[in-house]
Amino acid sequence: MSHSWLFWALLSAAFAALTAIFAKVGVAQVNSDLATLLRTIVILAMVAAMVAAGGSWQAPGEIPRRTWMFLVLSGLATGASWLCYFRALKLGEAARVAPVDKLSVVLVAVFGVMFLGERLSAVATLGVVLIAAGAALVAVG
Repeated sequence: MSHSWLFWALLSAAFAALTAIFAKVGVAQVNSDLATLLRTIVILAMVAAMVAAGGSWQAPGEIPRRTWMFLVLSGLATGASWLCYFRALKLGEAARVAPVDKLSVVLVAVFGVMFLGERLSAVATLGVVLIAAGAALVAVG
């Protein structure tokens, strides 16, 4: 099971849910940007330990330039997302913020089709539409 993408995706969803709950409580007494910085430091230490323990280190010079460019862009997008997410949690209810944040699922599907040439089946398209509708209902409800 640990070699299945679905296993890891479900774990990701579970940890993302815990992230929202823990962050909502954690951001209550501190500026949301500072909370994001503190969270990022913890993540950096955890991932560094995983890379070291797993022997995954690769010399930076061995990594292709194109890979660096897209990883830097991904890092910038992640940072912006986290800053916005923590600000939203500071201002709103976790049960409403998190589902709206998950509109990223809809956007990934749209961007995947537009920029990566991916194709969605009719059933997958319906799923994406239902996710968007569900997020909208939670946001206004």
